[in-house]
Amino acid sequence: MGTPTEANNVTYKCIFQEDFEYVLLPISYGIVFFLGFALNVLALYLFIRTRPWKTINIFMFNLALSDLVYILTLPLLVYYYSRANNWPFSETLCKLVRFLFYTSMYCSILFLLCISIFRFLAICYPMKFISWGRIRYARNMSLGIWVLIIGMQSPILYFVTTSQLEEKIICHDTSSIDLFDQFVIFSTVHLVLLFCVPFTIIIISYCYMVYILIKPNPTIVQTRKMKIKSIKMIITVLLVFVTCFLPFHVNRTLYYYFRKMNLDCRILNTINKAYKVTRPLASLNSCIDPVLYFLIWRFKLNR
Repeated sequence: MGTPTEANNVTYKCIFQEDFEYVLLPISYGIVFFLGFALNVLALYLFIRTRPWKTINIFMFNLALSDLVYILTLPLLVYYYSRANNWPFSETLCKLVRFLFYTSMYCSILFLLCISIFRFLAICYPMKFISWGRIRYARNMSLGIWVLIIGMQSPILYFVTTSQLEEKIICHDTSSIDLFDQFVIFSTVHLVLLFCVPFTIIIISYCYMVYILIKPNPTIVQTRKMKIKSIKMIITVLLVFVTCFLPFHVNRTLYYYFRKMNLDCRILNTINKAYKVTRPLASLNSCIDPVLYFLIWRFKLNR
């Protein structure tokens, strides 16, 4: 590690010790693919058969769809990492796989945000929910989320590239070295707008929801059973963020900025390992999200 290597006439300062990921990533992505595919296809099937649709069903359907879009790319990544980071496909397909990962992840975050906001209105401001909780609003918001995220993630198709390293073709999940500083700025903007802001809103709204659910209030009709079920939904959404999205974004940001600061190879290798370990966690939300569907169906939280 630490020996410079020539690749496409570009000098890379460090060679990371990544043998662990050639086992970890294929196994973890393989599990997420089979489990997530089955659960989300089942969820989509149930959504299609469910009539009439209510507001929260619109968001859950789009959440399952965004999860499934990413899950369908996992077999390519399983094959890639099992070949020790040797990409046998085209550069266009590499760009598409990375683009779909981020598109799916940030669509999932915003759909979870929408579900949380509508539950917040239903519990804390039921009269406002009557006017705001209409299906056409949910449809328009869902379409807006897809258009927004696809537009914001489209630069990924420009940044992501492949390169030759010795006898391997690497499918980078960042950018070429000459564009890396721009990519870090691009990534930081998305970190703030598409993760930090939604996560903050969810935390604040859920704290207030728990306060309302616990506090005796004769104007809000909530049985003890319904309160427990509502809190379970809150815990599930927070579990997705804390387990899947938070570690990934923290380690990815550290990894990018440590690389940008050109630190010692040992430090870079450590944060690189942490970043690679949290990448499967970011995919795990595709398996946890169906738990949320079950809670809403089983407990009839949708209104």
